[in-house]
Amino acid sequence: MSNQIYFFMKGIVFTELMEMVEAKFGDEVMDNVIEKADLPSGGAYTAVGSYPHSELVEVVSRLSEETGLSIDDLLMAYGEHLFGIFTKAYSSFFVNESSALDFLAKIESKIHPEVHKLYPDAELPTFEILHHSEEKLEMNYYSGRKMGKFAEGLIKGCLAYFNEKAIIETESLEDGRKVRFSIHK
Repeated sequence: MSNQIYFFMKGIVFTELMEMVEAKFGDEVMDNVIEKADLPSGGAYTAVGSYPHSELVEVVSRLSEETGLSIDDLLMAYGEHLFGIFTKAYSSFFVNESSALDFLAKIESKIHPEVHKLYPDAELPTFEILHHSEEKLEMNYYSGRKMGKFAEGLIKGCLAYFNEKAIIETESLEDGRKVRFSIHK
């Protein structure tokens, strides 16, 4: 038996990645990525299914090879894209929210419990709020998936949704399993 830890992600993360790749880079690039990735799922995903995180890593790695863009840049771009999808698909999460920092400060207390109602088996990262004011949010992100750049992209998408500008400082800790985000307006 292997000591490897398997993380699973909801299919919507995969289906929306495929949509973004096709829209930004074309069907041919997407086909090349899927062919070279040799995925157990064959690259066929449903929004409500659960798939190994390793498949997402493989797709993004192959996409990096195809496009010449860094994995970090692709993860951030995808996070921004996916936040835009979330604002449409889960518009109720944004009712009565007036600022990006306030919204982000509620991820753990408001958003993640709602996500678990929709997807009880979802394996979500954890966010710990260290400081929250009108002008600054400092929080720690924890995930064994080491997807800090993806989380940073989601933060950028949130700022864009609320039409706000801010400086995002990151500090990767614990080999990427923990990332400290400091967001200053």
